[in-house]
Amino acid sequence: MKILPTEIPEVLLFEPKVFEDERGFFFESFNQRAFQEATGLHPTFVQDNHSRSVRNVLRGLHYQLPPKAQGKLVRVVAGEVFDVAVDLRRRSPTFGKWTGFRLSAENRRIAWIPPGFGHAFLVLSQYADFLYKTTDYYAPQHERTIVWNDPEIGIRWPLEGEPILSPKDRAGVRLKDAEIFD
Repeated sequence: MKILPTEIPEVLLFEPKVFEDERGFFFESFNQRAFQEATGLHPTFVQDNHSRSVRNVLRGLHYQLPPKAQGKLVRVVAGEVFDVAVDLRRRSPTFGKWTGFRLSAENRRIAWIPPGFGHAFLVLSQYADFLYKTTDYYAPQHERTIVWNDPEIGIRWPLEGEPILSPKDRAGVRLKDAEIFD
């Protein structure tokens, strides 16, 4: 597994070793020992999620506050998304900064979004199947949403026109008004 750096050191992008021939391909999408050796991190994943979204759907910026903060290991198994992580740790040197990258079935990249970060993605293909492992269970009472186009964060979405948003995402707050991590 190869680690690719991002603009925020704690957000990691992985390229798995893929074995491919005329029959198809195989790769390990997660191996606890390899993950720990590569990162020094020891997360325990408790929930796997799978979402399907159509082109121009934007989900996020979502996060859960302590004691239910979630780390996420994310990947795309069909289609392509522009994936974003925003540092919401007030005392961090990268507080309020974002990093973004393309995840696709073709590039098979996997991203680690640590606890303390907001997460969002925009579907670039006709549809995308998005898989993610979480380090804590979904807890709606701890979930928060920051609006996708907050000018203070300034994410440069590869989007023409307006995205398709859920009512929850449309009602997201600005970073300056959000409950975040200390």
